[in-house]
Amino acid sequence: MTFEQPQSRRAMLRSMVTGSLLFPAILNSLEGNASASNDPLAAKKPHFQPKAKNVIFLFMSGGVSHVDSWDYKPNLFRDAGKTISVNEFQGRKGNFNMFLKRPQWDFAQHGECGTEVSTLFPHMAKMVDDLCVIRSMKSDHTNHYEATLGIHTGSFTFARPSIGSWVSYGLGTENKNLPSFVVIAPFTPYAGGQVWGNDFLPGSHQGTLVVPGAEPVANIRRRTATEQRQARELELLQEINAQHMASRPGDDDLVARTRTYETAFGMQMEMPEAFDFSKESQETLDLYGLQAGSTSGFAWQCLAARRLVERGVRFVELIDVGSSNNWDAHGDMMTHTPLAKNVDQAIAGLLQDLKNRGMLDDTLVVWTTEFGRTPFNSAANAAGREHHHWVFSSWLAGAGVKPGMTYGTSDEYGIDVAENKVHVHDFHATILHLLGLDHERLTFRHSGRDYRLTDIFGNVIKPILS
Repeated sequence: MTFEQPQSRRAMLRSMVTGSLLFPAILNSLEGNASASNDPLAAKKPHFQPKAKNVIFLFMSGGVSHVDSWDYKPNLFRDAGKTISVNEFQGRKGNFNMFLKRPQWDFAQHGECGTEVSTLFPHMAKMVDDLCVIRSMKSDHTNHYEATLGIHTGSFTFARPSIGSWVSYGLGTENKNLPSFVVIAPFTPYAGGQVWGNDFLPGSHQGTLVVPGAEPVANIRRRTATEQRQARELELLQEINAQHMASRPGDDDLVARTRTYETAFGMQMEMPEAFDFSKESQETLDLYGLQAGSTSGFAWQCLAARRLVERGVRFVELIDVGSSNNWDAHGDMMTHTPLAKNVDQAIAGLLQDLKNRGMLDDTLVVWTTEFGRTPFNSAANAAGREHHHWVFSSWLAGAGVKPGMTYGTSDEYGIDVAENKVHVHDFHATILHLLGLDHERLTFRHSGRDYRLTDIFGNVIKPILS
């Protein structure tokens, strides 16, 4: 096969535009009116007027103790050492005699709202007037793997699309040179890549993993003039790609791979710039507690999240997980201290930075963990706490959320939900609602049935909406 030499770059691109998906951004700039109808990541209208345009999802891997952080239980201080009976312990059914365990940190009221927060989070405590703390979260599983899968996908047993993938599928992206869904994590969390997997959704909605370090996204670098040859080479593949897709109509995997090439090409320009903090002021770095030149740590992750959202990334998840430790404090609750220090100022700085820039008005910030930790243990002198999915705490801040409030309560010792239960499905339904998405209408047909993030459950938590 021979190709006739086009008269110009514009003519060459025009000759290859039919059926093209690979470079709509380039074609848009040259032709001015290229359609995005074939682009699986094209921005879509929500079901109704949204409060939030973007989400920053902060996941504390391992299980943060609710009774040592966000859920003040004076009776647990008072009655520490007393025995109680529970009918389940670490997933085993039966009658178990347990000893109530005193919280390791003291609590105090903060802000005009007076929300109680422990001394574990002194910086976030100063931001409570911007938070809606949910003290009645409920999960379905007591194991890390299943609970982590559930808080991300709504499914506690089988792999399903991540919430970030659902948001990408429902709304598309505002910047076709960056992924719509980015995950920043130094190490792989429980449940692995399923945390950001697309599963049966088109592959273009899978989360893009960024690992903090000198090269956050491997093999991505700024394009130079000499590297424009790559663009010309890829453009010449346009006709072949169009012919290949025409012969395989309805092949979502092929469309996703083709769209990935386009995003990867655009990322060469935008991704390095997004992770270049050299123009950030010292005041901003100090706000996050980030040292100039640092390329790791949760403070780096938080500032990166702000910069990505600023550039149109729809959903950014930050996972706090170390190489050998996380919030899973079976042996010693005091391991929460360094973990909290790593994230506390960074998260408070993120909230304040978003406020200063007017971005908190349309950015939803979510803080959660997969479950809490037991207010009791099997030994009177136990230093740690076990897994606890009956009740735990999370918080929301920003677009469309009532600030300076708490919602739901646990019982007198923080063992179970006492009022206004918020199941993980309700949590997800509320996040989607704030983005203008009806969780019952956001569906995908797979294997003969319609699937959704909330399965057949979920209710929007309307009392917390502004």
